[in-house]
Amino acid sequence: MNAGQDVQLDELDARLIQLLADEPRIGVLECSRRLGVARGTAQARLDKLVERGVVTGFGPEISPTAIGFAVTSFVTLEISQRRGHDAVTAHLAAIPEVLEAHTITGGSDLLCRIVARSNADLQRVIDQIVSYDGIRRASTIIALAEQIPYRTLPLVHSATR
Repeated sequence: MNAGQDVQLDELDARLIQLLADEPRIGVLECSRRLGVARGTAQARLDKLVERGVVTGFGPEISPTAIGFAVTSFVTLEISQRRGHDAVTAHLAAIPEVLEAHTITGGSDLLCRIVARSNADLQRVIDQIVSYDGIRRASTIIALAEQIPYRTLPLVHSATR
């Protein structure tokens, strides 16, 4: 699917996505029963949502805090334009504590969400990030508390209106 492509969702799509979000281990047959549609309809809808890139995974959601990574931080990076984004991205992808990275506009080039076991461990992770010579500067913000967790279901419901 092309980025920015307008994908239309209807009420059945939204109900199916909500059901799968609420009960990720539910089977298609049970989905069809609860949604009041044929099993083939539920399966076809789900297949189409996956094919269109709306549903991107069925794996478990992992809490970094629950596995010992209690510190979340956001880091902006200024990179050497000569090296480009690909080399820096490869470096970041090799660091397990880097959960995501986005190219951004403004005074920096990349925004990363990282986790660490403690503030001291955060320093180790940042040192590892900036050890790559294609990264010129890093600016770090430590998250104190998560107020709204990452979510997409409100978007799904809004897209059906």
